[in-house]
Amino acid sequence: MHTLITIGRQFGSGGGFVAQAVSQLLGIPYYDNELISKAAEESGFSRELFRERDERASLFSMSTFFESWRFGQPQNYMNDNTLFTIQSKVVRDVAEKGPAVVIGRCADYILRDMETLDVFITAPLEFRIRRVMEREKLQRDEAENLIRRKDRTRATYYNYFTFGSWGAADNYDLCIDSSILGIEGTAEAIIDFGRKAGRIHG
Repeated sequence: MHTLITIGRQFGSGGGFVAQAVSQLLGIPYYDNELISKAAEESGFSRELFRERDERASLFSMSTFFESWRFGQPQNYMNDNTLFTIQSKVVRDVAEKGPAVVIGRCADYILRDMETLDVFITAPLEFRIRRVMEREKLQRDEAENLIRRKDRTRATYYNYFTFGSWGAADNYDLCIDSSILGIEGTAEAIIDFGRKAGRIHG
């Protein structure tokens, strides 16, 4: 039995930073972009193909096909379901080998038959707008548009592949507002909850 934590997040909530903090505090691996590299390595397809389509479901095979021509290699074409299958296998391989913190990529759904601590990180829109404005050096309307577009993309991806509802509380063990305790405080609260729930071992 080892610790497996999946973390979903609203864009601009600092979910990635929280996941890294949880990883560091527990001393266990954190997987985000590493999953893209592993998936590309395993499939023999380009890393750029996975990066371009990461947590994004086009839902339309023809638009997916034309996307592939940007890489100059039509043999790099794969539909969304194939990409998801490859990435899902990588997520499962990572989870079976040892403790891990996995961010996004429907990990809570992919690992639903394993003991995991499934977390969703949220924050008020105004808080997220300020964070994204500062981080991306954007004007307020640009930041808000980016947040809405990213959240919509993540929701479409999650809902399409899981038949669930992204961000719905009943999909997770814990939903937490990162604006209240900050990055470190949120990470500590997740760990405290996980230990009390018997989902964090060691």
